[in-house]
Amino acid sequence: MLKNFVTRLDDRGAVSVSGADAVKFLQGLVTNDVAALGLPDGSRACAAHAALLSPQGKILFDFLAARTTSGFVLDAARDKAAELAKRLAMYKLRADVVIADASNSFVTLALWGEAPVSSGETEETVSFRDPRHDGLGLRILTEARFAGDITAATNATEVPARYYHAHRIALGVPEGGKDYEFGDAYPHEADFDLFNGVSFSKGCYVGQEVVSRMQHKTVVRKRVVRISGENDLTPGTDVAVKGIVIGRTGSVDGRHGLALIRLDRYSDAINADAPVQAGETRIRIHEADVARYTTSVSTREKT
Repeated sequence: MLKNFVTRLDDRGAVSVSGADAVKFLQGLVTNDVAALGLPDGSRACAAHAALLSPQGKILFDFLAARTTSGFVLDAARDKAAELAKRLAMYKLRADVVIADASNSFVTLALWGEAPVSSGETEETVSFRDPRHDGLGLRILTEARFAGDITAATNATEVPARYYHAHRIALGVPEGGKDYEFGDAYPHEADFDLFNGVSFSKGCYVGQEVVSRMQHKTVVRKRVVRISGENDLTPGTDVAVKGIVIGRTGSVDGRHGLALIRLDRYSDAINADAPVQAGETRIRIHEADVARYTTSVSTREKT
């Protein structure tokens, strides 16, 4: 029997961007190529993982941008949706777009597992495959009055949201506000280059020069990585080596979690057999995440 799961993500909101200039407007602002998206008819990807950056290249907002017949719906953190709508409006000028916090109009569902299927979509529903990672399955934004019907129309068992976040942690996929602070992390530090969050071939957007420089000229020494502890972890705990802070924990699931860590200092500590701790708990970074960093350092040294 296939194991599939569905949950309601009450911490997610929505911002609508509609109008004749919606594609051109967003394309010139966000990190990914939203002009390449198709409508949700199966012919092309209809959603993109993206961010709106500061001119200095740091993430102000992250979201999943889903194409609709009238423009886009941005699946964003609920507590940042109004601020995101306001920030986008600053760039509107004479563009023919209508920007609104639509958080009260949508309920966000996550559907994932071995072969997730939903047959309950309506005209008021936006459904798409999560563009960050195949393992995250489907994302469904629907009107609150339809949420129960759509949940019942899936081939999944309804579970609490913590099951989804445990799954996300296991895949190593960060979320803004949980695993890095908005306004304080670059896209590479938040793994946007690893989880389809940035296009390196599209035209200019706010903060693009900084992102390009980090991609082509810099070893990214600080990243969100998967960690495991000897005991249960706590979010928001400093990660330290001999009292020197090298990072901070984010989302956690028991002894497993995500943390934004200086990987060069972590590697130095491991080579010196020095304990790396989150509070009183000794931790280690997932081997694949360490290997990715050491490979990037080796590649840069050869060029």
